Amino acid sequence: MIEHFDVVIVGAGISGIAAAYHLQKRCPDRSHVVLEARDTPGGTWDLFRYPGVRSDSDMHTLGFSFRPWSDQKSIADGPTILSYLTGTTRQFGIDRHIRLAHRVIAANWSSADAIWTVEVDTKGESRRFTCNFLFMCPGYYRYDRGYTPDFEGRDDFAGRIVHPQFWPADLDYSERRVVVIGSGATAVTLVPALAGPAAHVTMLQRSPTYIVSRPSRDRVANWLRKLLSEAAAHRLTRWKNVLFQQFFYQLARKQPERVKRRLIAMARRHLSDDYDVQTHFTPDYDPWDQRLCLVPDADLFSAIREGRASVVTGHIDRFTRTGIRLRSGEDLPADIIVTATGLELQLMSDIALSIDGKPVDASESFSYKGMMFSDIPNLALSFGYTNASWTLKAELTAIYVCRLLDTMAARAMRQCTPRVAGEVTELPFLDFTSGYVRRAQDKFPRRGATGPWRVNQNYLKDMLALRYGPVDDQMVFSNPGRWHDDQKKARKAPA
Repeated sequence: MIEHFDVVIVGAGISGIAAAYHLQKRCPDRSHVVLEARDTPGGTWDLFRYPGVRSDSDMHTLGFSFRPWSDQKSIADGPTILSYLTGTTRQFGIDRHIRLAHRVIAANWSSADAIWTVEVDTKGESRRFTCNFLFMCPGYYRYDRGYTPDFEGRDDFAGRIVHPQFWPADLDYSERRVVVIGSGATAVTLVPALAGPAAHVTMLQRSPTYIVSRPSRDRVANWLRKLLSEAAAHRLTRWKNVLFQQFFYQLARKQPERVKRRLIAMARRHLSDDYDVQTHFTPDYDPWDQRLCLVPDADLFSAIREGRASVVTGHIDRFTRTGIRLRSGEDLPADIIVTATGLELQLMSDIALSIDGKPVDASESFSYKGMMFSDIPNLALSFGYTNASWTLKAELTAIYVCRLLDTMAARAMRQCTPRVAGEVTELPFLDFTSGYVRRAQDKFPRRGATGPWRVNQNYLKDMLALRYGPVDDQMVFSNPGRWHDDQKKARKAPA
């Protein structure tokens, strides 16, 4: 059986939920379905189950604009975020459109029919869907595999080795010595969460990361709730946080040394006077060359100051039977080693794309407005910010897609295709020096230095461009006709 929809959304995490909401609100006459590969919706917030898992952005911006975040804590734990997401799907009827255990493996565009044919695996069975527009919302990393370097002597270690992406439900770390390898967002979340029950936790890092402490509760947001309606308080808090984040980011890019001194001084204040901040909390790169790590209520610093956790900066020589040996010759004893060594990035879940039967590689294209691809028609990718909450860009992308759909309907055109006009200066898609980004640069499209090929990391600029800017800038509308009503009526035609 082949089912037809105007729009197929791939993924039922934050991006997919945002896409479905805005489609049903702004384009209520367009049919859609959400195909989710896993057995449950929620994306990242259903996948990650490691101790202490939480947001690394405030929930007033990581949450949706259309559903106020009402919890007292703005830095929220994973189960609370998952409950918020699933509650959103129920409240707005999005759950009725979600098909679970539907993993998209390929999609082919037919220029003659102006239709994508989507190949789906449903637990070993093959199914096909057709759609006029394909909206990719699967996130940016592999769900089935995390990144772990090939550590020498790994098989010699007598204890247990765990990657946070696949945290075992039966792992007992109480009164155990734990070494967490890494210093990114996952590591700084894990260390204080493990440091209570564990005998001791060591965060082993190759190099330091900028770590910023913020209160888990937003006092201004909670105060506004007492004075205003929930919706009004949410809008004000959201804008407050957006503007503060943009101000801080721009300051960091324009005056990196000033911001660097400030961040290091903040870390020093949370630690003892004799702590070696220079070695363990002073990175050799500028702020926002890599993403800053957020810790709520200084929990990581508290664990270090109280002796429940420690930081070691050095390079691993090999795993041993009893722990890890560094190149310096120091041995770190461990009963459990946690490899918080990062994600493995991928573009659109590595779904095989083709146009009129010919394979296409989206990584060879230019990114259009950070969401579409040059010469690939009727396809958009939801990809959030690296310097702000993912959801901010996800919602703007969904709104822009709705504008495109309305424009095609108004002009009686079935196809929209970004086309490069003139010379474009090529730049990497992600302007980050983090290891997980450098490892995957060749998997992502190129971006340009100017025009619609530029990928902004600026919510204010994107809001103006995507909500109110032109849709014709280097976008070609073609393939005259309308999305046929008979296709909508025959959504369960035989294959």
